[in-house]
Order: sequence, then structure tokens, then C-alpha cells
Amino acid sequence: MKFAQVSAFENCFFLSFEQSREGGLPVKGKWRSEYFKNNNPIVLELGCGKGEYTVGLAKRFPEKNFIGVDVKGNRIWTGAKAALEEKMGNVAFIRTRIDFIEACFEQHEVNEIWITFPDPQPLKTTIRQRLTNMIFLNRYKHILVEDGVVHLKTDSEFFYDYTREVIKENNLQELDATNDLYAAPEKRDAVLTEIKTYYEKKFSDKGFKICYVKFRL
Repeated sequence: MKFAQVSAFENCFFLSFEQSREGGLPVKGKWRSEYFKNNNPIVLELGCGKGEYTVGLAKRFPEKNFIGVDVKGNRIWTGAKAALEEKMGNVAFIRTRIDFIEACFEQHEVNEIWITFPDPQPLKTTIRQRLTNMIFLNRYKHILVEDGVVHLKTDSEFFYDYTREVIKENNLQELDATNDLYAAPEKRDAVLTEIKTYYEKKFSDKGFKICYVKFRL
């Protein structure tokens, strides 16, 4: 039922494997002019799950446009439905694989990216699937504006350390990093601790420390 509803939601888009090879989304390169009807910055949440961060950020920053991306339609349903009910014109969702992100946006069309609680893919055989692997970072760099910023929030210290190593090895600019975000929340923007995803609440309640990295591509 949720899958069917998401397919009909006016704020949801779907990109198939075939479309990713045949020109991508029709709105690619036209998000501002055709969907949002403004020239405001575009911010992505990759692996958005239920869209808590996408919707939460959109409420706080009405002067920006927010797009959540996730492969699971039943996850997206929650955030998409809430955005429609609250008539939030600065929110959209895309159901697709993040591998296909360059088929969703034109070069330099995006201003900022959030990656919230991705699968850390701890096995060596899954390195290519880690969302902060350079294969993915190069995809993000293509769609981001020059000097675009990426934020990562994770409960996995392994993934946090891995990402910082990728940043260091590839001479990227690390802007902020902490392996315990809630130890001194007053040192950072309140948006980092006042908006929580389903997984962040779940991990925090179990005593896991939340890690955060901000870097520039």
C-alpha cells in the first residue's frame, strides 16, 4: 500500500536502472525551474530512510530546497506524506540507488549533501559500497557546486574513522569532526543535535556515541 502511494505522491520521483542509462530523470538540471519554482540552494539527504532530516531541515530552512534519496519506497513514504500534509513546497524525494545519483542531477546543481546513518559496510569485500568511498565521493563532486560540503552522521566509529582516512588520503578539507557529538553539543549548530533520525534515536537510546564529520570536496 505504501509503495503504491509513494508512486502517486506528487513530491516523489523514481529512477530505474534503465532510466539511469537513458538520460536520467526528466527533471535533471531543472529542479529549481520546474519543480521548486525558485532559485534557492538544493540540499540532499542520501540514504534518507523515513526522511526525518529532510523534513526537519526543510522546516528550519524554508529558504532552501531539500531532496531525500533512498532505495526503499516504504521508508520514503513517512517523510513524503508529512511534507504533503504540511504543504511543504521545498521538499521532494527520489526513490533510487545512490549509485545513480548523477542521473538525477546536473553538474553543480546541488549545494550540500547529508549522509545520515548509512550501512558502514564493515567487510573488505564491501568497500566499494561505502557511501564515503572515493567512487561515491567523485559522484557527489560532479553534482555539487565547487567546494561543496558533505556532512556525515553515524553511530559507527569504524565508519567515522574510515571516512576521515579517506579525507586525509585524498587531500580533502576536513571542516569538523567528533566521535561524540553529544558530549559538547553547544560547540556546534543546534541542527546537528535537535533533528534526529529514527536510527539516531534508536542508537542513542542504546548508549551508542554519535559521530559527525563535515568536509569539503
